[in-house]
Amino acid sequence: MEWIVGLQALLQATVRMATPLTFTAVGETYGERAGVINIGLEGLMLIGAVVAYAVAFTSGSIWLGVLAAALAAMVFGVLFGIVTITFGANQIVAGAALNLVGLGLSSFIYRAFFSNVTDRAIQPLGSVKIPLLSQIPVLGPVLFEQNLLVYIALLLAPLAALVLNRTMLGLAIRSVGEHPKAAETAGLSVVGLRYGAVAFGALMAGVGGAYLSVAYANQFVENMVAGRGFIALAIVVFGRWSPMGALWASLLFGFTFALQLRLQAANVQIAYQFLQILPYVATIVAMILLHGQSAQPKALGVPYTERA
Repeated sequence: MEWIVGLQALLQATVRMATPLTFTAVGETYGERAGVINIGLEGLMLIGAVVAYAVAFTSGSIWLGVLAAALAAMVFGVLFGIVTITFGANQIVAGAALNLVGLGLSSFIYRAFFSNVTDRAIQPLGSVKIPLLSQIPVLGPVLFEQNLLVYIALLLAPLAALVLNRTMLGLAIRSVGEHPKAAETAGLSVVGLRYGAVAFGALMAGVGGAYLSVAYANQFVENMVAGRGFIALAIVVFGRWSPMGALWASLLFGFTFALQLRLQAANVQIAYQFLQILPYVATIVAMILLHGQSAQPKALGVPYTERA
């Protein structure tokens, strides 16, 4: 019976750990399917995390904090779009700069406004039990006894897949990422669609960062994203540029995060530093296994100038 309880706790933690990765990876999937790669997800998540915490702490509303985080990250996403889509700057360099901005700005905001605050914790976002479904053995508490942001993330992936694969909007997004010149000839606005996809991706990264500060840790810690933005980039590739693939890959990487925490709690005779690198080792292994099997959009990372 103890192993069942342990398994249930591990799977619950897996879903929670996968949530910020799901938000961020699904959003980035849209951006990359439109032909723009944004490696600045780490910075966007940090901006989302600190803004969500600051607004939730001062207003007392977690949901207001999440909304503010989404909008703040989207603003920086649009700025990234101006640099890369309008002016054609190198997307990798611009994304790296965005990571540095996010790291520095989040630390500055936190130190400027909260360095002298003694009680920095905020009210946790409580779990919501879904009647009847939460009573299912093992899987009930895992899937149906989580907070609302977890439920939103689990619903986001299939909804995003439906829009991307079964609607005219999704077809337009995919076309500008594969053959932008042909898409423009067909009357589509390549620049407009890319801006929209990048803004959506940044918004989702902001929500992913907000989850870490207001729903997971209940406080902000400098550099608390801890590489999850880069893992989300790997998840997009691992999920083969599919929202549902991103969800399953997020759960896999969420499992590695949850497992290393459970192993540390179990006092296994392994240095905790080795356990902490488990998710990042899994990322490297996944990228090695996928080498040469890429299904990336043909125009990914390629700037495009619309004809006058």
